[in-house]
Amino acid sequence: MAWVRRFDMAVAAERSVGIEAATDAVRRGELVVLPTDTVYGLGADAFSPEAVAGLLAAKGRGRDLPVPVLVGSPRTLHGIATGLSRTARDLVEAFWPGGLTVVARVQPSLRWDLGETGGTVAVRMPLHPVAIELLQATGPMAVSSANISGQPPATTVDEAVEQLGEAVSVYLDGGTSGEPVPSTIVDVSGEVPRLLRAGAVTVEDLREVAGEVVSEP
Repeated sequence: MAWVRRFDMAVAAERSVGIEAATDAVRRGELVVLPTDTVYGLGADAFSPEAVAGLLAAKGRGRDLPVPVLVGSPRTLHGIATGLSRTARDLVEAFWPGGLTVVARVQPSLRWDLGETGGTVAVRMPLHPVAIELLQATGPMAVSSANISGQPPATTVDEAVEQLGEAVSVYLDGGTSGEPVPSTIVDVSGEVPRLLRAGAVTVEDLREVAGEVVSEP
């Protein structure tokens, strides 16, 4: 395999150069791999339809599975989502950064294309310092697991490189990821939160904050 650009985030000098290189790559519409608090993510500029299309192509994934968005601050949510209830804001305050993804109605003024979203967007703030640092530099990123669809998600940069190779401009090596527990996904676009996927945040924890949460089979 030809040379790929990768940076060790445990080395201070490499970390600063790596974050800068990844930020520049995202702004050019290229793909980067970044560590998160679950598994490694494959990221692109959320506001570049071409970059998001490249992400889907690299994974071999269809538009019927829209790409989630990661943000570096809870405040960013209000710029990309609308109609957030008090309960939705309470959930974000309680579990961000961390393993909660909220599905909210998207701001109609946004010009992006994340796939067939049905007018909603799935948003999360990850609990990982490298991811947060990059996201604060780039703004919202479309991020999916760093793997070819149907293959195991990458838990190391080596696994990501093996699967994605030269489709990615910059790899940020944050070491081996933790337990690959998926985030909990909650739809907050309606009056009562609906659990779409169980994961890192339990239903009991959600109900302690939100009161009623619809948990469908």
